Amino acid sequence: MAKDSLTYAQSGVDIDAGNRLVQMIKPLVKATARRGADAEIGGFGGLFDLKRAGFSDPILVAATDGVGTKVKIAIDTGLHGTIGIDLVAMSVNDLVVQGAEPLFFLDYFACGKLEPETGAAIVAGVAKGCSQSGCALIGGETAEMPGLYAAGDYDLAGFAVGAAERGTLLPRNDIRPGDAVLGIASSGVHSNGFSLVRRVVEKSGLKWDAPAPFDPARKLGEAVLTPTRLYVKSCLAAIRETKAVKALAHITGGGFPDNIPRVLPDGLGVTIDLSRVPVLPVFQWLARTGNIAESEMLRTFNCGVGMIALVEANKADAVAAILQREGDTVVRLGEVIAAGDGAQVTYTGRLDI
Repeated sequence: MAKDSLTYAQSGVDIDAGNRLVQMIKPLVKATARRGADAEIGGFGGLFDLKRAGFSDPILVAATDGVGTKVKIAIDTGLHGTIGIDLVAMSVNDLVVQGAEPLFFLDYFACGKLEPETGAAIVAGVAKGCSQSGCALIGGETAEMPGLYAAGDYDLAGFAVGAAERGTLLPRNDIRPGDAVLGIASSGVHSNGFSLVRRVVEKSGLKWDAPAPFDPARKLGEAVLTPTRLYVKSCLAAIRETKAVKALAHITGGGFPDNIPRVLPDGLGVTIDLSRVPVLPVFQWLARTGNIAESEMLRTFNCGVGMIALVEANKADAVAAILQREGDTVVRLGEVIAAGDGAQVTYTGRLDI
C-alpha cells in the first residue's frame, strides 16, 4: 500500500470495531429466540416462521419508533443500559394496542464513533426488552457516521412486527357508552416529552448526578432514565382471558387528549376523573419546578398512566384483576360517553400536581 493511500479507518469508520460489537452481542441476541425465530444474526436478513409460531390466518402489524431526546440524557450520564428497553417498548406497546402479539424486532444504531462497549450495553437493553415482551431480536444495523454525529453521540430507531389472527384486531367495533375506562400505571416519564424534561432540569440548576428531588435514593439522571413499562404480556393476557377488552390506547406524545381519540368511533368520547390518576412524584416535580399548566402536562406526558383500556363495564373488575396479576397497577378512570361533535376527551377533578 502506498504511504499516502487512505483507509476507511482514517476517515473515521472502524470496521473492526463493528465486527467486535457483533461478536459481543451475539449471545444477547440469541437469548431472545422464540418459537418461529432462532434469533441468529450475521446474515443479510432475519427469518421468521409464522406457521411455527402457531398462527393459522394472521394479519401482520408493524410499528416503528425511537426514544427522542431521552438518548441525550443517556449520553450525558453514560448510563446506556436501559435505553434499549425504551426502544423496544415504544414499538411493541403500539402493537399490543391493536391486539397483536409482537413477533420480532430490528434495531438501528447510528453514531459518530463506534464504541463497542457502549453499543453492547444498548443492545443488552434491547435484548432484555425483547425477552420481556416475547419477541425475537432478529437483526439490526450499526451505522458509524463521523461528520454527521459528534463523537459520543448516537441515535436509535426500532422496528417491530407482530401478528393477530384475522378477526381479533383492536379496536373492536362494539365500543358503546357506559364502557369502562381503565388506566394502567406508567413507570415514569417513559420516552416522550424529554425536551421539556431537559429544559426543566436546566431551569432547576441541578446536575444529572445530583440526588433526584422526587427520589433522593437515586441520582437525577438515573431516575429520569427509568425505562418505559412494557405492557405486552399483561394486556395480551387480559385480551385473551376475558374477551372483554374493546380498545387500548398507548399514552405517548400527545397524552390523553391526542391518543385516546385514535381508538374511539365518531360520536363517542370518554370522561376521565383526573383525581384518580396515580400521578408519580416525577410529574409533580416537573409541573412545580417548570410551572407547567395542567393542560400542558396532560398533552405532553403520561402523568402516571401509560396505557388506557376500554372494556365492558360488567367485566372491568375481571380485566383489572388479570392486569394486576401480571404486575400492573390499575385504576378505573371513567367511562365512554356520547360526544356528538364535541371534544372526545373531557375531564372532571384535577391532577395531583
